[in-house]
Amino acid sequence: MDIYRINDIEELIKENTYPGRGIVLGATPSGKALAAYFIMGRSANSRNRIFTEKEGEIFTEPFDASKVQDPSLIIYAAVRSFKNNLIVTNGDQTDTIYDGLAAGESFSQALEKREFEPDAPNYTPRISGMITFEGDAFNYQMSILKSADAAGSACARYTFSYPAMPGLGHFIHTYVCNGDPIPTFQGEPERVELCDDIDAFTEKLWRGLNEDNKISLYVRITDPASGRYEERLINKNV
Repeated sequence: MDIYRINDIEELIKENTYPGRGIVLGATPSGKALAAYFIMGRSANSRNRIFTEKEGEIFTEPFDASKVQDPSLIIYAAVRSFKNNLIVTNGDQTDTIYDGLAAGESFSQALEKREFEPDAPNYTPRISGMITFEGDAFNYQMSILKSADAAGSACARYTFSYPAMPGLGHFIHTYVCNGDPIPTFQGEPERVELCDDIDAFTEKLWRGLNEDNKISLYVRITDPASGRYEERLINKNV
């Protein structure tokens, strides 16, 4: 087993009908910071969503507001910035991290206030990531908060910290695969290959996601030296 294998993200997910929501963070070959976030859905309520951008922040919003059944776990800020930090998560813990940083807390300290989603029997994990820029360099952290047992009686917390290594990204998603209940992501974030071409990476990731269940994708590549970034946003519902 090659523990240092770097996967092609399209090949990694193309046979998986439901990885759920996913975050990719890492460094492109030229040393730029890449962040990607996608959402998928099986129910009509989950599929009734789009990504919208407001002043550099990304939000999930209903595609058809008249069809929203329960907005509590599907409508949130997915991408926000606080000073030199870019926050990406799969829920309203984006705001928890933002507020925690503002209060002087670390990424992991802020997430101590949260746990997995209360959607028994799946107990969907909360996945989060944060890129921290320092001068012309950066590093990043990823977190997963998931149920410690099938009854949802306790929360297991895992935080991963990574240096920026050119061409290498890490990919974490909410589920292993489809199921009933849906099995929670296991192990460390997966190592994936990144590229400098934002269109090529966006197309590869979007193409790999299951056609029936994919909903939206956002990708941002940031030059750490200048802070300037490129972004791509795809919504299946248009």
